[in-house]
Amino acid sequence: MTDIRQITKDEAYDAVAPDDFPAMMDVERYGARSTAFDKIISATHDHFWDPLDEKYIDFSESFDMENEMIMPEEFIVELRLPCFQKLSEKEKIRFANESARWMLSAILHGEQGALNLSASLCHILRDPGAQEYAANQTREEARHVTAFSRYVQARWGKPLPVGQTLGDLLTDIVNAPEVYKKIVGMQMLVEGLAMGAFASLYTRSNDPLLVKLTQLVMTDEAFHHKFGKIWADRTIPKLSKEEQEIIEDWAAHCFQTLLFNLVNPEQKKVLYPQFGLDWETVQAEMIEAVTDDDRREQMKEGTNIFRVLIKTLLKAGIITDRTKAFYATYVDMDELRDEGDRMVGDDIAEEGIKYLKTINFSANTDALSKVSAAE
Repeated sequence: MTDIRQITKDEAYDAVAPDDFPAMMDVERYGARSTAFDKIISATHDHFWDPLDEKYIDFSESFDMENEMIMPEEFIVELRLPCFQKLSEKEKIRFANESARWMLSAILHGEQGALNLSASLCHILRDPGAQEYAANQTREEARHVTAFSRYVQARWGKPLPVGQTLGDLLTDIVNAPEVYKKIVGMQMLVEGLAMGAFASLYTRSNDPLLVKLTQLVMTDEAFHHKFGKIWADRTIPKLSKEEQEIIEDWAAHCFQTLLFNLVNPEQKKVLYPQFGLDWETVQAEMIEAVTDDDRREQMKEGTNIFRVLIKTLLKAGIITDRTKAFYATYVDMDELRDEGDRMVGDDIAEEGIKYLKTINFSANTDALSKVSAAE
């Protein structure tokens, strides 16, 4: 068995083998706790919410699936293709909502990946503070799985299977023994992808229930993203040239996999037969219709998921002169560099936290009143 290349530059990210539980019982370990994650951990109560409690979100809210699109028509690329023009208006609405089902199913699978990855970090991170943070995130990802499961159930009954590309990438990241692969792959790229997707859903969805759900989830995801940023701040400046290239190449691999396959009709082929279409025809027309120029134009939008990913990597110092030409095919790197450090979705998350504080503070006040009355 080859040695695992951990590339650890800060003791907070020191790791052991997942089956080395005796290392967790080292008496010196308990007192060697990093304070790097204390603020994120202590803020947990500020963004607490329960997907099973109607005072936070009510999944019984109805939506006219037959006559309304969950996402606007311009969000569904296929509806611009020639082979879709034969569909009736009702069929176009149904396809648009099946596309939304596919996207929300992918998000649900991604949340399950984040849950398992966070749990796997609990097994390998030696630092008690980092381990507590990972346990915290595991709890929050679990409520996301519950919440998106409830939403999909309310609108469609059950989710669609994961696309092979996303499924393979999530499996690689979750099972990777290297901490840097887990953090770059999940905490930065997949979480960055999620923040971009949630911002798009929040700003453009026609379903008020989905708008509310995405904001609640974003109140958690903003903190998960910070965990990845802390890692980058403490790791990237200390890398050797060889280590920098290893991490850059892993990030570029993950990005390229997501960019060229996540919206590929082959990944969505489960959708087309019920509309009398085959994925090869859709793919051929998509290649004709969607060019690199179109992708560049789409990536000018602040909530575009791939623009968010590139900004995440750039601000973390993971994109250098060596690899920036690859990303510059799609975005203006100088423009992106000049943007502030705030990420898309930060404002939405902050408004959501204010909303949650009013609910949670009120609930705590009511509980204290009941205790006082009982005394």
